[in-house]
Amino acid sequence: QVQLVESGGGSVQAGGSLRLSCAASGYTFSRYSMAWFRQPPGKEREGVAAIASTGSTGYADSVKGRFTISKENANNTLYLQMNILAPEDTAMYYCATTTSRGWCALLSRTTYNVWGQGTQVTVSS
Repeated sequence: QVQLVESGGGSVQAGGSLRLSCAASGYTFSRYSMAWFRQPPGKEREGVAAIASTGSTGYADSVKGRFTISKENANNTLYLQMNILAPEDTAMYYCATTTSRGWCALLSRTTYNVWGQGTQVTVSS
């Protein structure tokens, strides 16, 4: 059974940084695309950053240059380094993985079939 567990969320002032982690288990981590999504209060869930099994990455325009997605296959962990945080980054952040191989739309919610429980990020001005 594939499981994803996020950690690293918290409260930070604008301009600060956080690093989110997602520990994966139950499958061959390195073979599949993974992503970070977020859902601000009262809004839809949106793709933030994604990484393919090849290492190719994709980012939402709103986080380009500020967020970096990475993964460590040796310890089955996905990361999201978030710098220069702003109040509009406040959201519940979710880790997601697909268990299908091949090409996929990296930032599309429909690509991913396994989700973590989420970790809250709150940025104050």
